[in-house]
Amino acid sequence: MIEKLRNIAIIAHVDHGKTTLVDKLLQQSGTFDSRAETQERVMDSNDLEKERGITILAKNTAIKW
Repeated sequence: MIEKLRNIAIIAHVDHGKTTLVDKLLQQSGTFDSRAETQERVMDSNDLEKERGITILAKNTAIKW
């Protein structure tokens, strides 16, 4: 299993698609149930992030590769 482990950092300027990229990586990896309706900005959990539609806090996640 360790041979499938990768560390990836996504760094870019504001409004350059970092959150969208993470949403699509999670979707394509099968992390979400294909029958479930997925929301945009899945990783944005802070109330201010949800209200303003922006990512403020750094986050990490695991994706099966």
